[in-house]
Amino acid sequence: MSSPSRISSPLEPRLQSTPGTFPPEPEPFGVISSQQPLFQAIRARRAEYTTAHKIRVKVGTWNVASLSGTERDIGGWFVQGQGVSETLSGFKTDTGNEAVDNVNKSSSELPEVESVVDQEERRTKKQSTIPKNDPGAVPGGDEIGLYVLGLQEIVDIGSVTEAIRPYSDPHPARKWKKAIEETLPNNYVIVAEQQLIGLFLLIYASPTVAPTVSSVSTTSVGTGLMGYMGNKGAVTARIVLGDTTRMTFINCHLAAGTEKGAVERRNWDASQVLSRTRFEPIHEGDGIVDEFGEGIGDEDFAFWFGDLNYRIDDLPGEDVRRLLMLHTRNEYDIEQASKRKIDAELGSLAIQDDERKSHESLSEGSATTASSTNTRDPHVEEINPESDPASLQTTISSLLPHDQLYKQMRFRKAFHDGWREGQIKFLPTYKYDVGSVGMFDSSEKKRGPSWCDRILYRTRRDRLEYVRKAREEEETRKNRIDMKARGLDDAVEEDMLYEYDPDKDGADDEFDYQVNGDAESKVVEINSGYEDRLQLEYYTSHQRVLSSDHKPLDAVFILNYDAVDLVLKAKVQEEVARELDKAENEGRPRVSVVVDRQDHDGSQDGLDEGINYGDIRYDIAKTRNVTIANVGRVPATVGFVGRPNEQGQERICPPWMEIRFDRPSDNSSIFSSAVQQFTVEPGDIINVEVIVHIKDIAITRSLNENTSKIEDVLILRVKNGRDHFLPVRGRWLQSAFGRAIDKLLRMPEGGARKLQHQHPNDSSHKLEENSVQWSAPREVLQLIQALEDSLERALAERGMRHDEGDPPWAVIGWPFRNQSSTIGPNERRDLKSDIREALDMGQDLTFPTSISTIPKVELLADVLLSFLDSIDGGIVPEYIWIVIEKGLQDIDKLKEPLTVEYTRGWILDILSAAPTHSLTFTMLTFMLGHLAHELAPLPVEINHPAAKKDPHLWAVREDMLEEKYAEIFAGILIKVPVSENMKERKVLEGNKRRVVKILMGG
Repeated sequence: MSSPSRISSPLEPRLQSTPGTFPPEPEPFGVISSQQPLFQAIRARRAEYTTAHKIRVKVGTWNVASLSGTERDIGGWFVQGQGVSETLSGFKTDTGNEAVDNVNKSSSELPEVESVVDQEERRTKKQSTIPKNDPGAVPGGDEIGLYVLGLQEIVDIGSVTEAIRPYSDPHPARKWKKAIEETLPNNYVIVAEQQLIGLFLLIYASPTVAPTVSSVSTTSVGTGLMGYMGNKGAVTARIVLGDTTRMTFINCHLAAGTEKGAVERRNWDASQVLSRTRFEPIHEGDGIVDEFGEGIGDEDFAFWFGDLNYRIDDLPGEDVRRLLMLHTRNEYDIEQASKRKIDAELGSLAIQDDERKSHESLSEGSATTASSTNTRDPHVEEINPESDPASLQTTISSLLPHDQLYKQMRFRKAFHDGWREGQIKFLPTYKYDVGSVGMFDSSEKKRGPSWCDRILYRTRRDRLEYVRKAREEEETRKNRIDMKARGLDDAVEEDMLYEYDPDKDGADDEFDYQVNGDAESKVVEINSGYEDRLQLEYYTSHQRVLSSDHKPLDAVFILNYDAVDLVLKAKVQEEVARELDKAENEGRPRVSVVVDRQDHDGSQDGLDEGINYGDIRYDIAKTRNVTIANVGRVPATVGFVGRPNEQGQERICPPWMEIRFDRPSDNSSIFSSAVQQFTVEPGDIINVEVIVHIKDIAITRSLNENTSKIEDVLILRVKNGRDHFLPVRGRWLQSAFGRAIDKLLRMPEGGARKLQHQHPNDSSHKLEENSVQWSAPREVLQLIQALEDSLERALAERGMRHDEGDPPWAVIGWPFRNQSSTIGPNERRDLKSDIREALDMGQDLTFPTSISTIPKVELLADVLLSFLDSIDGGIVPEYIWIVIEKGLQDIDKLKEPLTVEYTRGWILDILSAAPTHSLTFTMLTFMLGHLAHELAPLPVEINHPAAKKDPHLWAVREDMLEEKYAEIFAGILIKVPVSENMKERKVLEGNKRRVVKILMGG
């Protein structure tokens, strides 16, 4: 046999690095295509490019109990359909399937199938335990289009080492792949595989089916130790068949045990698999992104199989064992060891069973003699095994109502939302003595037999039908509650012929097979709009596989589906695109977008299309004009629309941009968050201003650090027309604003602008940053020096001119608050911009000669305040402030207060732990103290006789100025986390003002 090859695909499943963890979220896939009309038009013609297909899907599950030698049986039972016991599996030789029936009919010409006795006696781990000469009873070989195999316990999950292993050991998986590939027909291809510790899922496709498989995605969910380890859980795979049919396969191993709470834990495990399974999105061939794949439930067909571990309830396990072994004993000869072991356990029951069979044998002998002389009545039918009280099928039917899984489905605790199962006619699959056909667990524990291993399936139609019924029941329940609240329940009960409560009625009814699937094929309208059919053909166990304590189980389904012919689809797509293009040119709205490219700083940056802002400086707005002209024959409704950002929120433009239209929008009166639309008549235009203004410190900081750029794309939507995409670009000019003190100390001689062409990874940049250039930020030194010089000139000029009226510093807080308005806002904005530019260029601070000294003082004070506020982390480090604040609390507890001089010295001593921060802080507080001292006396007071006699008036005013400056600067110089508690916040603000004021007095 040739080894199956692997499909090479960009969506090839990736094994998780850590088993049992939450699978990764799908990566974002950018802007979604706007070609939805094209997609819909192509889909409307799908009948022209799809062809009908019919395949068999074989799903198998087996718990191999980590026993060596089990891999030798996998090909026999799963691929070749061998190991089925017709008497113990409720399996009819006459199946109605021509291929299988022909094999069965010709089996009389083949060597006789090995007996149970010979099979058990020859069993070893070095050879297959499948009975010799078994022709196979279930379809296999190249009759199957998809082989789906789920294995459990391929490693010993009871081992603590395996249970907590952070990865899946791939070596056991290789052994199983080799074993199954050796028995598969030629050219079968592996399309998916996934391992989680002991769980292993394999999917193989025939040579004709494999090319039609796409969008393969696999993942795993661990629910074992601590709720997420991989010793229990599920491995899942999602495939798309024929570019139309979406199928999900779940191989699971749920919580074991019969103790109290075990059923609820199994239900919890199943719910975790459902909620935590995440697949990759489906990317269709025409480039349209389909968001399907978020989890289980959106597929067209789902198959859930594995060791679900549900047991038989309410019946003693020993009684169930003995009852079932009355049937399995018949598989053995009288002298066979297993027969003797079973009879030893059954005791008198075995003797009674032998006497009953002996009596039946005599009766059959008499009937045979009579039939030799009398003609048999053709109207007398053979007894149906399900009607025979002594048959195995009757025994199974009596046990099934006690099956935990059926109970959970009926009471809507698990697997109730549309899941189905084929009718069970086979013996429980667990637990057997290894090497035995029918000897249930004879160990000391004598575990009760159970149908632990199951294969469930569900169609989209099944799930939607459940959702519909659940919705109707919920509406009925709400209506009854509402009517009862209004006092109408009594009247309704008199008028109703009967009353039905879906939560209670039927709970005590006799068990039936409504939870089981039937073999009837039903039409399923799948997600892509096609109609498929799924029919269960076989569902049976392989009783004569002896190498594990579980019996393997498989189901064969017939799937009818429509597959896409890619050549025909491409032809249809070309025709549709041509037709849509023609219709677009004739009737849809059309606009022309013209961007004003004029840039006063002469920077074009090589951008031919879109909006180019050239150089962008901190806190300087730049505007570009966009003209939208209607060049079509019909009115055009336009407006900028948003797209999701990294946080998943819709935004039209970034926070540093503003868009202004020259007219009110059509829907401006609806609500502010609505997308603004504007109707432009044919031949008319509308003008738009697009403004970029970088003033947010967080954005400034990210631009300085090259972690973000001034780049974006605006989307202008034309209703029923073509979208226009306007790229936006600007070049950020490095600024000293928004940086931390440590970085300001390393600023080169030429200022922040010298960093313009350097990148964080440049070695030259690293050398420059590692060398300290200044003892305190040069920008702070420049501003303080210029501010003090300008203030000194202003005071001198005032004294020489003897101007009438109060000077501007008569108002407490000047020059940082309550500034005069001797210059206009535009001139003030431009002058502040010049100051910032000089700081960033490392140049001296100069002013036009037309600007007097008082406006200079106010402008410098403004820039100083904004610069200090932009410093990342403030001036006083948080770790230093913690020590200061703790010391202030201790000082406040002293019986005798400390002197201001002592407290000032103590604060300076603590600040010395951060020398550069200490120098900057003391320099600023000294400047503020100096300003307060210089601005305290007023000209009126100097000439007032009372002032000469009472200098205390100056001291009061100086204290008021210090208080105000401390209030203004405390939160800027000391930036520490603020408590949500109002009382703690007030204490913090008070301590910050207190420290600033104390150091001002130095």
